[in-house]
Amino acid sequence: MTDSVLSPSARSAPSELTPARRRRATAAILAGVALATLDTAIANTALPTIAADLGVDPADSVWIVNAYQLAVVATLLPIAALGEIVGQRRVYLVGLALFTVASLVCALAWSLPALVAARVLQGVGASALMAVNVALIRFVTPPHQLGRGMGLNAFVVGVGFALGPTAASLILLVASWPWLFAVNLPIGLAALALARRALPETGRSGHAFDGVAALLNAATFALLVLGLGEAAHAGPLWRVLAEFAGALACGALLLRRQAGHPAPMLAVDLFRRPLFALSAATSVCSFAAQGLAFVSLPFLFQHALGHSQVETGFLMTPWPLVVALMAPVAGRLSDRYPPGLLGGIGLALLAVGMASLALLPAAPDVWGIAWRMALCGAGFGFFQAPNLRAIMTSAPAARSGGASGIVATSRLIGQTTGAALVAACFALAAAHGPVLALGLGAAFAGVASLVSLSRLALERE
Repeated sequence: MTDSVLSPSARSAPSELTPARRRRATAAILAGVALATLDTAIANTALPTIAADLGVDPADSVWIVNAYQLAVVATLLPIAALGEIVGQRRVYLVGLALFTVASLVCALAWSLPALVAARVLQGVGASALMAVNVALIRFVTPPHQLGRGMGLNAFVVGVGFALGPTAASLILLVASWPWLFAVNLPIGLAALALARRALPETGRSGHAFDGVAALLNAATFALLVLGLGEAAHAGPLWRVLAEFAGALACGALLLRRQAGHPAPMLAVDLFRRPLFALSAATSVCSFAAQGLAFVSLPFLFQHALGHSQVETGFLMTPWPLVVALMAPVAGRLSDRYPPGLLGGIGLALLAVGMASLALLPAAPDVWGIAWRMALCGAGFGFFQAPNLRAIMTSAPAARSGGASGIVATSRLIGQTTGAALVAACFALAAAHGPVLALGLGAAFAGVASLVSLSRLALERE
């Protein structure tokens, strides 16, 4: 067997890995997920501090986040396709190394342009981690324990988002902002060493990488995200329309170029599978609901209810914390019960929780807010791992990379759409914008619950 081509059938099955190696491989995968998640939450929290230190306008500092997000969304699907060609293990190792090196460059950045450029590199590294991590979990986890593996992945994401703001605050108490990125170095190097030893070689497809399709894909999603952001901030109508038209044109060219391809970069072949398509639609709707909540709630807590920034951080914590606690439970249950049922129940709870937040009394106490946030977290956590399992198991093993890329892309598109809709709610309802956004989020969660339950007929087949 050569090193250049490994057929999917030549892979080592999960059952052939020793339990100890499976645990080490899972730990290595989750370490990379934790890095990417923590970094996103930390950077968002520290923007005001970084802007003040670099002497730039706060509005310009948003590019520290935007550059990272654009790099991720533009490269996710091309990197997922590359993972099927050269192997997910190789892509994961390169992505982890790039993320770690880029973190060092971020820590050494001397100006806003230098930091933004470093964040682009870091975003590409994070994209590689996100594009293949779910495929790798499927690869190293026995089929009867796949829900448990997806639950662990959701647990780490939830903990990362819950601890990110607190970690950023603690670091900034004792050190300057470059240490927010420098802290990634020891974790990244340790994860890289573990991943090199523990991750097994994964199979590779025989087709070549399509560079033109990769550029068209990057342009499609970058223009789509830019258009959503421009519309959210009431940008010039001609620019919004031009960006959406560009996204539509590039997407049409991409579909035409890859028509008939056995493993297209934008996985239209997988969307022909009803269970996969419904699971991806559920994911987009649920993450749109989460985006509507996470962007609007700080405004509700600070402007409408008069809480400080620190208090707002604590009030936001129950949601991701309960997601982290619920995800492993839901993951284990999804190995025994239909993901469509579990997801439908979870999203119904999320809808009720968001509606209860929209209907908060004028002067709620802390516990009144906390239980509503915890209910939202319980619902979202109960949905996430079963839905991941449904997406991955409804795709053939040879297309795990494409399915993993769709998992990450649907999350990003949903969150971006939710954030853009918050801005629209603010434009329509001014001071009542957060309440309108939460009500809209409850509607998205309700629709997602119905879509999830509609999968039951397919799951019984």
